[in-house]
Amino acid sequence: MNDAPKLRLGVNIDHVATVRNARGGAYPDPLRAAKLAEDAGADGITAHLREDRRHISDADIDGLMEVLTVPLNFEMAATDEMQAIALRHKPHAVCIVPEKREERTTEGGLEVAREENKLAHFIAPLREAGCRVSIFIAADRPQIEAAHRIGAEVIELHTGAYCDAHAEGRFDERDAELKRLREMATFAHSLGLEVHAGHGLTYETVAPIAAFPEVRELNIGHFLIGEAIFRGLQPAIAEMRRLMDEARA
Repeated sequence: MNDAPKLRLGVNIDHVATVRNARGGAYPDPLRAAKLAEDAGADGITAHLREDRRHISDADIDGLMEVLTVPLNFEMAATDEMQAIALRHKPHAVCIVPEKREERTTEGGLEVAREENKLAHFIAPLREAGCRVSIFIAADRPQIEAAHRIGAEVIELHTGAYCDAHAEGRFDERDAELKRLREMATFAHSLGLEVHAGHGLTYETVAPIAAFPEVRELNIGHFLIGEAIFRGLQPAIAEMRRLMDEARA
């Protein structure tokens, strides 16, 4: 029997807003999706307020802070504007992510080692305000060490390369990336960091990551919103929750 603590599921609702914004109206409502996710067993809600506001809006963050009864994980770039918004709302957690205006989705982990001094100063006020600071990074030892040095409490390991390799049938690369993720989860845990993981996870790829005893939380969004088209949001989340729990046990 696995003695690892229960694995939390954070549901990212960004792409409910993507669908809404495609028509420029008010439907579908990300806040409604967040409440449905809560009811389906989500332990938290993740929302990324991008600089270009391509999906989540400032009003969405305002609304989420008002209606959620589970923690909000506020994903944001390391900019003065986003820092000010986070300090105004003081969400349970902030996750610092890299951001490029031309990318369709977050393409990789944050470069912490090269920006160590800047990021240390950036996250200090967030920590002082009571936010748990997470850094979204690749499974790379120097980046994990740098995240620890700057005072982050949490790292979120980028699982995109692992998921892409699986989807494209590059199984040797997939297995090598999975091994790297496993080793770096263990290493980060040994430093006292809380370990999360996410990006690109599906029903097919979630179990090996969920089985890592050091991983405390998975953040999953795009796949669940897509799967909701076929089976409904709550059943889609419930199935992911089942697979996570099964892998954990």
